[in-house]
Amino acid sequence: MAKTEQCNRLDMRGSTERLTDNGKTGSSGSDLEQNGSVILAEKPVDKYGFTGGAQQCPTVSAEEIPIEVLRQREAKWLEMLNSWDKWMAKKHKKVKERCQKGIPPSLRGRAWLYLTGAKVKREQNQGKFQELDSHPGEPKWVDIIERDLHRQFPFHEMFAAKGGHGQQDLFRVLKAYTLHRPEEGYCQAQAPVAAVLLMHMPAEDAFWVLVQICEKYLPGYYSTGLEAIQLDGEILYALLRKVSPLAHRHLKKHKLEPILYMTEWFMCAFSRTLPWVSVLRVWDMFLCEGVKILFRVGLVLLKCMLGSQEKLKSCQGLYETMELLRAIQPQYMQENFLVREILELSVSEKDIEKEHFAQLRRWKETHGDLNCKSPPRMHGAKAIMAAEPPSRQDLRQRPTIIVESPLAPVKDGKSAEDTKNGRKTEEETQKETVVPPQETVNPPPPSGDLSPLLNQVTVQGSKESLSSAEHDTYL
Repeated sequence: MAKTEQCNRLDMRGSTERLTDNGKTGSSGSDLEQNGSVILAEKPVDKYGFTGGAQQCPTVSAEEIPIEVLRQREAKWLEMLNSWDKWMAKKHKKVKERCQKGIPPSLRGRAWLYLTGAKVKREQNQGKFQELDSHPGEPKWVDIIERDLHRQFPFHEMFAAKGGHGQQDLFRVLKAYTLHRPEEGYCQAQAPVAAVLLMHMPAEDAFWVLVQICEKYLPGYYSTGLEAIQLDGEILYALLRKVSPLAHRHLKKHKLEPILYMTEWFMCAFSRTLPWVSVLRVWDMFLCEGVKILFRVGLVLLKCMLGSQEKLKSCQGLYETMELLRAIQPQYMQENFLVREILELSVSEKDIEKEHFAQLRRWKETHGDLNCKSPPRMHGAKAIMAAEPPSRQDLRQRPTIIVESPLAPVKDGKSAEDTKNGRKTEEETQKETVVPPQETVNPPPPSGDLSPLLNQVTVQGSKESLSSAEHDTYL
């Protein structure tokens, strides 16, 4: 079958070729590469960490959220995260609305961890990532992963340096997944997904969120044969008939198979297609509401690019249409426009599931049974929590940096200062050891200006990459 041949040509497993990017320099590659690393000149870094490429945010960007509004949203999200099970059970609609408005950047990583159920997964599998991380990995996958590292967002400061902490953590996450799911191994499209996660959280958290995306949100997407993505391509094509009949007729006329234009969109969750601010807004909604958000984004882009006779004049054939879909006009990907269109499009989980069964029936008639038996798809955070109800213990936040305040209330007749002195007395009874003095960096001003406790603070350098125990770094 022609479709199967196209699938084989597009199978990205074990390939070192780049995902389709029209041959243009962008997030996936650059002419300024040496030894697999981008040569970084003194360039301004945007607020997301990009120094260039298609994802870099312009100096004068879209409307900034007023700082007062941002602080209010942060307070609301902190309240939700502290009682996550109650909010998901009784006020899920409010959680969804807040994801649609955009998760505050300071809490995005933690929110994604909770939305996907990765927080619970991590707590229930203590030490699992460390065990996988210590394993050398399957040589076949290790070699392919290593060759792919420099392709992932080379203009982002986290991944620009060859062998830097970003590339190291990306390797650890992807290698761990091949050991966690040896029957699936590694697929190139997983790399940008994992890289996006690492921009927001430590390696262990990124691993468990990747597991949830692969197993709950997009099951079967990264398996051999790309059967799941082909099915979703047919679902997208069928839904387009209702959303934009003109665009549907045009694609049908030129026999443009969905897998030719939507594979990278869906498998990378639009992380290599949209401007970065739009990527983050789409991911906030996708991890809350599920794959229907990806379908809506795809339908909006197809409708905007092919939805009128005027636009179709410039693409009279298959090649011209492909070129048009590879170069989406910026105004259709702009954050506010895209989010508004996504929310106004009435495509529900029921619509997707109904079409899924219809396409699955047709697939069996033409291809037989699926070779890859994937678990059922979960449509968002609420479905995941309902399928695997977490315990309060698993949802509890675990701060690792606990600072005693000298103003803490008296406990058992002793103040915090008394407790501190008591510990000092116990320590003095032990054998004293000589400790080399620590170098104080940027000594504080006279004690009259600062709290006495702050005068004792010293800063120590660390060459270690961030671990999952250091959540507060990401707040």
